[in-house]
Amino acid sequence: MAAAVSGAALLGKGLDISLAALQRHDPYISSIVDVASQVALYTFGHRANEWEKTDVEGTLFVYTRSASPRHGFTIMNRLSMENRTEPITKDLDFQLQDPFLLYRNARYHPVQIQTILYRYNILHWG
Repeated sequence: MAAAVSGAALLGKGLDISLAALQRHDPYISSIVDVASQVALYTFGHRANEWEKTDVEGTLFVYTRSASPRHGFTIMNRLSMENRTEPITKDLDFQLQDPFLLYRNARYHPVQIQTILYRYNILHWG
């Protein structure tokens, strides 16, 4: 039982550190709702008519905010200093195509987020 408590304490400590890192980018983030440890972001190339890997890869955090918009997600990029942050608003369209989750908004070209563990697979299209 003590090992389980220690594991939970370590997980809580890790989320506290992650929350603090996210809040450095957005002080209105209030809590982490879910995490996928490894995701990769792809864009849809209209010329080639296929998904192309980008230089965004890392941990996906889904979170709540104390200001509008109330929810969002961020990929903390391990390949560069540029993270992908997306507010979750009524203008963000989602579509489930198992094992992928596609999303679209007005700001970005089509994008797919694919996890190594296939916990989250998110596609973004434009």
